[in-house]
Amino acid sequence: MMKMLAFALSAALSAASAPPAAAQDMAMPQGAPVCPRDAEPIPATLAAWADRKPLTAATDEATLGTAVLAPGTAIDLALAETPAVTYLVRPSHPGGSVSHGGMLRFTIASAGTYRVAIGSGAWLDVVAEAASLESVGHGHGPNCSGIRKMVDFALKPGSYVLQIAGNGEAHLPVLIARLD
Repeated sequence: MMKMLAFALSAALSAASAPPAAAQDMAMPQGAPVCPRDAEPIPATLAAWADRKPLTAATDEATLGTAVLAPGTAIDLALAETPAVTYLVRPSHPGGSVSHGGMLRFTIASAGTYRVAIGSGAWLDVVAEAASLESVGHGHGPNCSGIRKMVDFALKPGSYVLQIAGNGEAHLPVLIARLD
């Protein structure tokens, strides 16, 4: 009798610990793209995304001269650990001590709407005259493109700083592109 009880208990525990096939399918969020089947084309305005160059982010105002990004050029940005970054303006979502961040300087020659595309969900601020600018739009990149987040800003000619905060990894693909 004890052997039968032990066997039944063992079988029940094994069945309970093995997830059913339906639950394994649920591990992937509903609606998540399956690459490459669900791949979407990258729009012409973001075509440079596929040809990224390495660049190291600035960690304070003094190093911004070495971290310059030309709009229309894509980069793989090496970020610093958050405690090593002194932002020009405190980010709304600065990230924790184990996150990564940094800054870039960029110049806009003509007024228009510019899109900042990145490969993660990090926090972005575009700073001008010691203040963060309000975004005019945001969204996700095309399925399977590697562009996770896009934020749009209406910019006038001048110099700006892109602040990146709260990134989980030490590297981040970045592209600033004119939309109109």
